[in-house]
Amino acid sequence: MTMRMEAMEEYQKALKLGQKEARECQLKGKPVNPEVLHQLAGDLADRSIAVGLVEIPAERIVGTKTAGRITAFSPSFLPLLGKETEFAAKWVELCAAHLSEGIRDPIVCYEYYGNFYVQEGNKRVSVLKYYESPRISGIVHRVMPEPSEEPRYKAYLEFLDFFKCTRMYDVQFTAPGCYARLCEEVGIPMGTEWKTEDVRRFRAYFQYFRDAFDALGGRELSVSPEHALLVFLEIYDYADLGKCSAAELKERLQKAWKNIEARRFQKPAVRTEPPTGASPAKLLSKIIGADRLKVAFVHQRTAAASPWTRGHETGRMQLEEAMGKTVTCRSYFGANTPEKGEEQLRLAIAEGADVIFTTTPLLIAPSLKISVEFPKVRILNCSLHMPYSTVRTYYPRVYEAKFITGAIAGAMAKNDRIGYVATYPIHGEPAAINAFALGAQLTNPRAKIELKWSCLPGNPTRELFDSGIRVISNRDNPDDGRIYTDYGTYFYNEAGKAVALGSPIWRWGKLYEHVIESITDGSWNSDKGAQAVNYWWGIKAGVIDVALTEDLPAGVRYLAEMLRGGLRQGKLDPFARSITDQQGCVRNDGTGTFTPDELMSMDWLCSNVVGHIPTLEEVIPASKATVRLLGVFEEDVP
Repeated sequence: MTMRMEAMEEYQKALKLGQKEARECQLKGKPVNPEVLHQLAGDLADRSIAVGLVEIPAERIVGTKTAGRITAFSPSFLPLLGKETEFAAKWVELCAAHLSEGIRDPIVCYEYYGNFYVQEGNKRVSVLKYYESPRISGIVHRVMPEPSEEPRYKAYLEFLDFFKCTRMYDVQFTAPGCYARLCEEVGIPMGTEWKTEDVRRFRAYFQYFRDAFDALGGRELSVSPEHALLVFLEIYDYADLGKCSAAELKERLQKAWKNIEARRFQKPAVRTEPPTGASPAKLLSKIIGADRLKVAFVHQRTAAASPWTRGHETGRMQLEEAMGKTVTCRSYFGANTPEKGEEQLRLAIAEGADVIFTTTPLLIAPSLKISVEFPKVRILNCSLHMPYSTVRTYYPRVYEAKFITGAIAGAMAKNDRIGYVATYPIHGEPAAINAFALGAQLTNPRAKIELKWSCLPGNPTRELFDSGIRVISNRDNPDDGRIYTDYGTYFYNEAGKAVALGSPIWRWGKLYEHVIESITDGSWNSDKGAQAVNYWWGIKAGVIDVALTEDLPAGVRYLAEMLRGGLRQGKLDPFARSITDQQGCVRNDGTGTFTPDELMSMDWLCSNVVGHIPTLEEVIPASKATVRLLGVFEEDVP
């Protein structure tokens, strides 16, 4: 058989595949030809930046620059024209050249949002795609999208920085922050140039992972292989991709599958009220086959060294007191690194734990790793906005208590100036600041909230005092609910002495009761899908409250108690009013309010707040790990 005859046979096979693809697309109501750049980008397609010669992933070539030749191809660039056409003859000629010596001439194409649209070389692309060539050499011109606030555009700007260091188009994320996270998992900081062997290794690892992902039906999830890889690397080490066998890789991927499936959902499911089961706690014996649920608490530090840990330990004791006939509890301390966290989690499971609470956000990584290895153990992490379905998260709605203390501060500020010391620029914190500002505005329309951060250099409380401010909202006391002048909201009297007014108090014990009750009464299982679940409970659930001191004037106390009653009954929403931000933009016109996810993800401040939300680069080194993990400006976090 001559080379041309063989090439003609291959054309007929390719033609049948192309016609089949076109029929399937037609039945599904999808386009039967490749995309056209001019139809997607309009006049932008005529303005481009030269990129140069690039090895293009074949799957990223999705269309043509103009509509002139698209009817000759299916969406995958398989041929659609009969074997007697001039097109078929040229295809066969190219195929024969490919079989004898390979196609060497690069195509000319335009890149837009990481996809490629051919100007010269459509038939070359068709032949090479038919033979499943992984990459096609091309001279690339980049078409820049119109600037916007859309996540896709922000992610694309990050890609441009990634491309400068790697010259790779292999991964295309659509959410900001992903490229930096990938670089971190690979071990090459964002902005650092990759060596040739780094690129070669990543491409080999990614292809290895993608083959396993596809074999398990990953393309049916509406989750891209690169997003799946990012989830996988949050659980397993990058270096392990080059060490484990194909069978081991598939096994690990299957264990991580629920967390990968969770990425189909843009946001975690936020539960703002504890679930209520239809069955009594007698379900316990059916759940674990025992009379008591074994509950473990894994802490980063000891109770003696950390008020945060002490607060959770107080909650653990309250849980034992309230549900002693249902649970037995044990605490594990010193999980101050991911390795020690994993060690303590394994120890807890070895000692029979059915439920594990890891009480700091920095323990999310070992929690995630252990959760996929021991899927029958219920693991919860004390954090917000985590997208993992195998680890549920929990946190109080602090902003409700801050609204009340803001109203107190507004009533007590004689010079209309109030100081506020915030902790970290993380999810939930701007909502607490804004709720405080709205509460102050309720009792004092002239009040200005002067914002400082404990995660920035300096002494924020001293700076506020020295500037003439006498009413300050400082850190909350997550310990035992008692009020100290170093915590909560207080004012300085004429003698310069700090006098406590009121403080948010954190009822961890009540929160733990709600979680355990949801397990024993069966309502835990109402969330069975792959979507991540975040518990964000407030005053109504009894997990956050406000302690008021005797020094509070009677009228102010009465108002604070009225506000607390409204929140407790679910009749009051601090954000259901007209709200304008610092830039004068109307965030709420007074006709609606915000969803839980919008509150949790707030990245703006009310008009009566003086200050800003710091970026990762601004915070002190000791705070960077927390901000990197939970920072509200996700696109800025490497």
